[in-house]
Amino acid sequence: MRTVPAATSMAYSAKIGPSILSSDLSRLGSECVRMMGCGADYLHLDVMDGHFVPNLTFGHPMVECLRKSVGQDPFFDMHMMVSRPEQWVKPMAAAGANQYTFHIESTTNPGNLIKEIKESGMKVGLAIKPGTTVEELAPWANQIDMALVMTVEPGFGGQKFMDDMMPKVSWLRSQFPSLDIEVDGGVGPDTIHKCAEAGANMIVSGSAVIGSEDPRSVIAMLRTVVAEAIQKRSLDR
Repeated sequence: MRTVPAATSMAYSAKIGPSILSSDLSRLGSECVRMMGCGADYLHLDVMDGHFVPNLTFGHPMVECLRKSVGQDPFFDMHMMVSRPEQWVKPMAAAGANQYTFHIESTTNPGNLIKEIKESGMKVGLAIKPGTTVEELAPWANQIDMALVMTVEPGFGGQKFMDDMMPKVSWLRSQFPSLDIEVDGGVGPDTIHKCAEAGANMIVSGSAVIGSEDPRSVIAMLRTVVAEAIQKRSLDR
């Protein structure tokens, strides 16, 4: 598992996770290796079931193959856009997932699911769609490893970044100063400053990184902007 040195004494650091759904799916293993070689801190894997979101991607058998192909090093952040997240905890853990990020909208018992994920040996991420208030996530924030604020409607890539999600990120950062906060959807060089200033430190970027002619420099740029914002926040405190 990759560890990223913290830029400051604060508990969180800048991490960039390419969204592998934007890559050439026929070459997924080599694309993952390429992204890690370009400096990615982790890999973001979008699991969609055709129910919770109107699109279908892949499941734990592919994750297992991918883990065997790329080795133990890459950190797999599973974004579970599924109707029954409880169903896939054990299979994903067995397949080699490191973090299980589920949507609060998809379960009636988040507390129980958080416990199950931890017991399976994975980290816990909790995601909210654009239409869900951040207050719905707040009661669970001290029990999770990461909060994901969606900056597009989940289900499809290539959508326009929603600026009006940034107050959610700012509120979470003010209330939970050491929490990992991830943003996902339409994030790239044009929108990273807003994300970083709001307080996001884990950045999912799909086409802006993977579709770039020079992914290494895009990843480095995104990380630098976030790290500088973290440093500025620590100095302002």
